[in-house]
This record gives sequence, structure tokens and C-alpha cells, in this order.
Amino acid sequence: QVQLVESGGGLVQAGGSLRLSCAASGSTWFINVMGWYRQAPGKQRDLVASISSGGSTNYADSVKGRFTISRDNAKNTVYLQMNSLKPEDTAVYYCNAVRIRDDYVYWGQGTQVTVSS
Repeated sequence: QVQLVESGGGLVQAGGSLRLSCAASGSTWFINVMGWYRQAPGKQRDLVASISSGGSTNYADSVKGRFTISRDNAKNTVYLQMNSLKPEDTAVYYCNAVRIRDDYVYWGQGTQVTVSS
């Protein structure tokens, strides 16, 4: 089992920045890709960014150039630096981790990000 705990959400004005953290514990040696998803009210949960254990990254078009995902494998932690935030970035942000052998996905509890205009 893997447990994911997110932190760093909050309320910020448009143009501001936030940094989200997600700490993994448990059977972390089984994890390959880690990532961030977000879900706004009434909408589906969508990928924001992901990063492999080797450091390869993938971003949603809507956040390219503004958000940066990074990973500290020694601390089993993934980060999402969010700059130039927009009101449309408002959502609950979820961390996830994918297990190597069968692509099983673990989810964190989510952290609210609210961007005011």
C-alpha cells in the first residue's frame, strides 16, 4: 500500500504562485509515475502534470510555461510549482502515484486551490 498526503493549497490572487507538495509513504519502491490532477466543480478530473521516476515530464497544454512538476526520489515527494495563476486554475488538486507492476493508481485526499480575480 501507498499513502499520499498533499499540502500547500490555499487562496491566492490571480497572477500569484503556490507550491503543492505530495509526500508518499508505504511501499514506495513500487511507484513509477507520480502526478497531479485537478477537478473543478461539475467537471471531470483532468491531468495537470506527471513525472516518471527517471524525471520525464508531461503537462496539460493549459499549464505549460506556468507550472513545473518536480520530484525528490530520496524523500518520495513530488512538487507542483504553480506560477501566474488564473481563476480557471481553481480546483481541488489531487496527487497520484502509479504502481509499476500493474499500473494500479493511488490517490491522495486532495487540496483546494482557489484563485481570485
